[in-house]
Amino acid sequence: MKLSELPRRTAATVESVEDHTPNDSIARRLRELGFVHGERVEVMAAGPVSAEPLLVQIGFTRFALRRSEAARVRVQANGDGKRINGFDVAVKSAEGDQP
Repeated sequence: MKLSELPRRTAATVESVEDHTPNDSIARRLRELGFVHGERVEVMAAGPVSAEPLLVQIGFTRFALRRSEAARVRVQANGDGKRINGFDVAVKSAEGDQP
């Protein structure tokens, strides 16, 4: 899935950054900012007009990205965890761990 499609406050892991051209300066800059394979990322908020820009957190740093920039970042959502007061927590069903 693309980072631009990730629901707000959902933790994910960066898989890759797509290059649109050889020596793509935007893709290179995203990698320099920390959007590299294995990094944890989360969309914190979206702007008021057309949901632009996206406020994205990678590590302890937050960036404002255009949707077109966020669409270059491929991510994998991290299971069914949630965040409470800034911490990842596991969510269990009412029946416990039974299938």
